[in-house]
Amino acid sequence: MKITLNVWRQPASQAPGKLETYDLEGVSADMSFLEMFDMLNEKLTLEGKEPVAFSHDCREGICGSCAMMINGQAHGPWKGTATCQLHMRAFKDGDIITVEPWRASPFPIVKDLVVNRGAFDRIIQAGGYVSVNTGGARDANAILIGKDVLEEAMDAAACIGCGACVAACPNASASLFTGAKITHLGLLPQGQPERDKRALAMVEQMDLEGFGHCTLAGECQEACPKEISIDVIKRMNRDYLVATATRQEPRATVGSG
Repeated sequence: MKITLNVWRQPASQAPGKLETYDLEGVSADMSFLEMFDMLNEKLTLEGKEPVAFSHDCREGICGSCAMMINGQAHGPWKGTATCQLHMRAFKDGDIITVEPWRASPFPIVKDLVVNRGAFDRIIQAGGYVSVNTGGARDANAILIGKDVLEEAMDAAACIGCGACVAACPNASASLFTGAKITHLGLLPQGQPERDKRALAMVEQMDLEGFGHCTLAGECQEACPKEISIDVIKRMNRDYLVATATRQEPRATVGSG
């Protein structure tokens, strides 16, 4: 089939960008969306033009690298699907497809469709881990966890950090991402010792990065390729409020003299 692509081209972070139009023929309905972009870049290279820069890695819906807005939808028209898992049978012969990068100030554009999602890394570095000694795998297997708790934790752990929640949110909020990470660790026994500290550190880092505040619009869970529920935001808010209420401020000391 033949399609027309309107692709955002921006040579550098501070340079102006614009949509450029490309006609592509011979596209197979069995191609993935990224394979179609490979085809486009081969065509551009043969024509002596600069190929389109876009992020990709595993191409299996695991790494979260394939960040694209496709016709105004994060990851495209298929629900619960990352861009790399989207196939061209989602479109028809003669379709016009507009492809843009994530649009959020904490995700500055690097080049074309590539954005810097280092803000997510810094949120994880603030507290998205377990630093206490939890023993080895054998010890973990000896800790009994309720089935409902385990399933909720693993649903939250499915987050791949792609940033679709931020791109789809009218406030550019990262609450679904941060809530998923806090929920995942906060539900497990190994995550309990640092639960309050984790909630405080991650939420405060999220605010420092410049993400917007959540108003529960629900666009994030609709765009999420792993269909993570906004219930994780409720748990994040609860943990943050509890941690704030119980936070111990350092006592002032009186110097001797």
